[in-house]
Amino acid sequence: MTTTQAPHLSRRRFTALVAGASLLAAPALRAQPSNRIVLGQSAAFSGPAAQLGIQFHAGAKLFFDQLNTRGGINQASVEIVQLDDGYEPERCAENTRQLLADDVFALFGYIGTPTSVAALPLATKAQVPFFAPFTGALGLRQPFNRMAFHMRASYHDETALIVKQLTHLGLKKIAVFYQNDAYGKAGLDGVTAALQAQQLAPVAVATVERNSQDVAKAVATLTAAQPDAVVQISAYASCAAFIRAARKAGYGGTFYNVSFVGTQALADTLGKDGAGVVVSQVVPTPYSGSRPIAREFNAAIAEGGAKVQPNFSSMEGFMAAKLFAEGLRRAGPRPSRDALVGALESIRDFSLGGFNVGFGPSDHVASRFVELSMLTGDGRVRT
Repeated sequence: MTTTQAPHLSRRRFTALVAGASLLAAPALRAQPSNRIVLGQSAAFSGPAAQLGIQFHAGAKLFFDQLNTRGGINQASVEIVQLDDGYEPERCAENTRQLLADDVFALFGYIGTPTSVAALPLATKAQVPFFAPFTGALGLRQPFNRMAFHMRASYHDETALIVKQLTHLGLKKIAVFYQNDAYGKAGLDGVTAALQAQQLAPVAVATVERNSQDVAKAVATLTAAQPDAVVQISAYASCAAFIRAARKAGYGGTFYNVSFVGTQALADTLGKDGAGVVVSQVVPTPYSGSRPIAREFNAAIAEGGAKVQPNFSSMEGFMAAKLFAEGLRRAGPRPSRDALVGALESIRDFSLGGFNVGFGPSDHVASRFVELSMLTGDGRVRT
C-alpha cells in the first residue's frame, strides 16, 4: 500500500456543485482486475486534524487486511491507496484527480466536509462510487447522488439529539462555536434548525478558521453571552483550545461536540480538562462488548497484534470496510462499479454485527443512529 485555503462555500453553493456534477457526461464503467480491488482515500494524515484520517484508515485497513488473509472477496484482495490532503480542499481535489487517473475502483473514507465537497463532483463526473465519507453534511446527501453512499447519520441528526438533551435539562441559552467552512456551516444549520423547532435561536455564534487554534476572539464573543452550553462544530485541536481558553476566562457551562471532532483525539488533547465534555456518536461504542460488532472489532485488533487503537474513529473505519465488503460480495466476481452500486442498494435492514444498516435505490444513508458520550478526566470516554 502506498502512503503518500479554499474559499468559503455556503451550503447552497456546495449543494449546487454536487448536483451539477451529476449532469456531466461519464466515461464507460470498467471492471477491476479479478484478483485485486483498489480503493482510493484522500484524508488528513498530517496537520491538526491528522488523527481523524489516521484512525479511520487504521480501522478500515485492519478489516481489509484480515479479510485478505482469509481469501478476500470472491478471491480478490481489497487494498487502499491513501493520499494526505492535510484537511485542505484544494489538496484533496488534486489527490482525487490523481486517484481517478489511476483508475481506482471506488473512493473510500474521505475525511471531512470541505474536502468531500471538493471531491464528490469529481467522483460523480467519473461515475466512481464515493463510499462512507467521514462527514454528516446534508449538502453531500441532498439532492440524491447515485454515486455517494453514507454510512453515518447526518449532522442534523446529531445536533437534534444534542439540542433535545440540552433543552430537556432546561439549558436553553445555547451558543455555537463553529469552523468557518462548509463543515462548520452544516453543523450550525443543524443546531439552528433544532432550536427553531422549539422557538429558540443561538444566543451567540463565533468561528475559527480550519486548521487553526486561534480562538481568542471566539472565546470573548461567546463567553460574553453567558450561554448555558456551547455546541462545538470543529476538529479536536481547535475545540480543545476553545475549551481550555473559555474555562481560563471563567466560563462554567458545558461543551457539546459532534462526532467529527475525533472523540479520543479530543480526550487525549484535553486530558483532565476533558471531564464532562459531551460528544455525540454515530457508531456504537468500541469500549463495551454489548454489541457483536464491538467484540469483532476488538478481537480483530488483538489478532492483528494490538497495533490499532480502539476508538470511535477507528471503529467507524472498520465498520465502513465491513459494509463495503458486503457490497462487493453481492456484486459477484469481477464486479463493475455499476454492479457495486446495485449490490449496495440491495443491502436492506442488514445487521452489521448487531448494528442495523441499509440502503435502497433512492436512499444511500445506511444509518441514522446517534447517541451521546462523555469524556472523563482520565482520558476515557463513557456512553
